[in-house]
Amino acid sequence: MDSRPKMIYLPDTMINWPWPRTINPHYEDVKAEVDASIRDIKAPSPEFLAAFDKCDTALLIALAYPNVPREHLRVGCDMMNSFLFVEEYTSIDNRTGAKEIVNIVIDALHNPHKIRPEGECILGEILRQFWARAIQSASLSSQRHFVETFTAFLHGMPAKALDLEQGHTHSIDDYLKLRRYTIGLKPCLFINEMEMGLPDEVFYHPVIVDLAECITNLVLIDNDMISYNKEQAAYEDHNLVSIVMLELGLDIGGAMAWAAHYHAEVGKRFIEGLAKVPSWGPSVDALVKEYLDGMAMWARANHSWSCEVQRYWGPATGMSPEMRQTRLVPLLPRPDRKPRE
Repeated sequence: MDSRPKMIYLPDTMINWPWPRTINPHYEDVKAEVDASIRDIKAPSPEFLAAFDKCDTALLIALAYPNVPREHLRVGCDMMNSFLFVEEYTSIDNRTGAKEIVNIVIDALHNPHKIRPEGECILGEILRQFWARAIQSASLSSQRHFVETFTAFLHGMPAKALDLEQGHTHSIDDYLKLRRYTIGLKPCLFINEMEMGLPDEVFYHPVIVDLAECITNLVLIDNDMISYNKEQAAYEDHNLVSIVMLELGLDIGGAMAWAAHYHAEVGKRFIEGLAKVPSWGPSVDALVKEYLDGMAMWARANHSWSCEVQRYWGPATGMSPEMRQTRLVPLLPRPDRKPRE
């Protein structure tokens, strides 16, 4: 019998993306500072700290915002770590508990200078500190846009928690609608906007909204393709690849090919959409170009980071050179488990 592990073919979705990998020069310095601050926080579990170390969120932020000043890079790292804490706490609580956590976070966001109640979940203080720091250098319009998009992200988390708890599966369309919120990409665009006074007529223009949705889709497709192996081994089926397999009756290779094709279509829509961006005058147009370039960098950053850190690759630091060349990844085994009661 052939004892070699079954392999997954993982398509390289970003091979032709026009925005190259670039990293912020303040990465190492800010990473050391942020990593130290995390250890001053009461983490939910030792397992969370171990998972945090595998994420290297500072690398993701440094790749996503290669040109922002040091302080904004630090704010970006605090933002991303807040996302991780929110995801962790809402995933370990039931749906009711997740809703309570969301309410705490929203209150902290609206009251960044209020002392948090004694005995409250640590998330309230984490978000309060992040937001109090961010608003010191963020434009008023960027603050409003962040609060709106981050609140939408938060309201999606209890639904995700319920899916994971009950093993509920969606249709492809319904899953994508929810995942566009839970991937958390739109609030991340805040860092690109911090120094801008981006007018609402730009932020909410249908072309700009569609371009943001394109990048959201690219990030969630890549995330779900790369994380599928780890998640299927843990029986976590809140994943596009799993849902495509179930709904369309495809095997892993077929579902990966479907996702890669969808990714290519969305990428083309983004590139073509750039030509449809209207003009608001030279000064605003310059801001819009910078903002859209920042969007596009997120797609590259997410893909590069996902392939370079331990989060999805076990003890290895990212994909091995052989995997990068062949795109073949060993399928992780699923341990036996008791049927869901």
